[in-house]
Amino acid sequence: MFTGIVQGTAELVAIDELPNFRTHVIRMPSPAWGEGLVLGASVAHNGCCLTVTRVEGELVSFDLMQETLRLTNLGQLQPGDKVNVERAARFGDEIGGHAMSGHIMGTAQVVSVIDTPNNRQVWYRLAPTLMKYVLTKGYIGIDGISLTVGEVRGNEFCVNLIPETLARTNLGWVKAGWHTNIEIDPQTQAIVDTVERVLAARQPG
Repeated sequence: MFTGIVQGTAELVAIDELPNFRTHVIRMPSPAWGEGLVLGASVAHNGCCLTVTRVEGELVSFDLMQETLRLTNLGQLQPGDKVNVERAARFGDEIGGHAMSGHIMGTAQVVSVIDTPNNRQVWYRLAPTLMKYVLTKGYIGIDGISLTVGEVRGNEFCVNLIPETLARTNLGWVKAGWHTNIEIDPQTQAIVDTVERVLAARQPG
């Protein structure tokens, strides 16, 4: 489980490319960030839960299978790019954002980025199959960041970002046209799906 409070960004330093399979090597954001990191540990990359397969000093490797490359933006990355990283939550950790699984449901395209003093508003376009779970003031995971939905218009929604979020995450350099990983809040999904089933059952046969 993750909290959606991104701990920093890590540089992707190398990619080992195989058919329908990749290994990513990242450089730890800091020595302290890697303390106690062992093989098999879970680390979220842009919100996607990955497993540590090798630790060599400040470099950490992760394997990405075909389904991960298909559903997420990780397959689009190149050496030199940076990813949001968060280590798995431990029992007793403060949940500063909202509980997240690290299971990405799809990607959204950045439509526009609007900057004003001390604030950035980013608009995204999402497929209708996922958009039904996006509600004004509801939670959403964007590249592993726990955020609150600001406004919804058709198949688009926005989030409003403070300077701390911009400094700590890849949303500090986000641009229109980019694709971002989306994790829907599971409680919202459960409620929407339940209401749909109840309404469908009430329809005359």
